Amino acid sequence: MKKLFLAMMAVAFLTTTEAQSLNTPQPSPTQTLKQNFGLSTIELSYSRPGMKGRKIFGDLVPYNKVWRTGANSATTVTFGDDVTIGETKVKAGKYGLLTIPDKNSWTIIISKQTDVTSPADYKQDEDVVRVQSKALSTNESIETFTIEVANIKPTTCDIQIGWDKTYVLLPVSTDVDSKIMSQIDQMMNKDTRPYGAAALYYMENNKDLNQSLAWYDKAVEQQPKAFWLQYQRATCLAKLGKKAEAKAAAEKSKAMAAEAKNDDYVKLNEKLLAELNK
Repeated sequence: MKKLFLAMMAVAFLTTTEAQSLNTPQPSPTQTLKQNFGLSTIELSYSRPGMKGRKIFGDLVPYNKVWRTGANSATTVTFGDDVTIGETKVKAGKYGLLTIPDKNSWTIIISKQTDVTSPADYKQDEDVVRVQSKALSTNESIETFTIEVANIKPTTCDIQIGWDKTYVLLPVSTDVDSKIMSQIDQMMNKDTRPYGAAALYYMENNKDLNQSLAWYDKAVEQQPKAFWLQYQRATCLAKLGKKAEAKAAAEKSKAMAAEAKNDDYVKLNEKLLAELNK
């Protein structure tokens, strides 16, 4: 009886052990990437297979067939704000990111489908936008399949897809200006007014420089020891062609920055003064 009991315990132990899952690294690790862009974000979720000595495009990834653009689960992209891709306005939301690779050009697809894991699942009538993208070459192989947000500017960026010695770009743009201008209009009618931020936006985006200067004057009045504001004001004056006033503002900013032991702004003012003295 005792032997039978011990045998049963041994079987139960082995069964329990086999039932436990073995924890090993994912062959194609999942990545979720969130990138600030415009006034919101772009989020990508995909799996990253490796080359592992295999021929990739035209073999492992066939040409002229819909590809889930990664491994395992579907690849998705989430736009936190409305964007434009090609000539198409794409509303904020979550979408599937699919591709049809070819030797010289890829078709990149933004789809309403967020669960496509094989060509059989794909429905073209769910496409939101299709874009042709030239297949570009790299000098060195990209071992691990990679999607990233690259070439980021205030209103434009590229979703870059790369593997082996090939990569493609999906240009994305967003309307920032109208939203910021609306914010400025609203906030300038309140008690707390963002004079410095509004002035900088006007100056850097080629808007009314006289309005920018007027706001800088207000900002400096509110924060007389803010050497960074005085530097920006000097830059605005220089753009308006008011050299003498720009030099005076730069000298004042330099002196305040030196007193605050901020070498970066000392150098910025010295560079501005050198340009004004040419």
